[in-house]
Amino acid sequence: MHQIDSLAAPVSAKDRFALIELLVDAVDGGAAVGFVAPLTEGEAGAFWDKAVADIAHRTILVARDEAGRILGSVQMMPSFWPSQLHRADIAKLLVHSAHRRKGLGRALMLAAEEAARALGRSLITLDARRGDVAIDLYGSLGYTEVGIIPRYGRNSQGVLEDCALFYKELS
Repeated sequence: MHQIDSLAAPVSAKDRFALIELLVDAVDGGAAVGFVAPLTEGEAGAFWDKAVADIAHRTILVARDEAGRILGSVQMMPSFWPSQLHRADIAKLLVHSAHRRKGLGRALMLAAEEAARALGRSLITLDARRGDVAIDLYGSLGYTEVGIIPRYGRNSQGVLEDCALFYKELS
């Protein structure tokens, strides 16, 4: 069984290490989350330090096992633009490779949607590399693909890959 909760600053050294390990595992496994492999622990740590320092502008949700170890994470970033206070973005859905296909990604996404609703958000947007396995998850959760941006991001081999854009209206 797993538990979903929000991170609060400051994070413990144990959680920081688990987040670093999670991001390195995802990037080394080919995940399209803005980094290219090989990702160093220093680079991953700097990313998480910055994300946690910006906790007032994002919700970082984590999935934990029974012992409290972080197995996955997702970020929900509400828009703070006056004309877009109804909207939020989803970023960096990560599940450790040893714990995939167990419902953690789905649980994290549902928790992110609930966090968005709690802030009065009614529209969520996200993007994913074209062809990623996460696209099936997003579709099963009711996200609608609205288009493809060609050559959006570079993979670890230097090849530019397409990005699919999604939205979901929350009820």
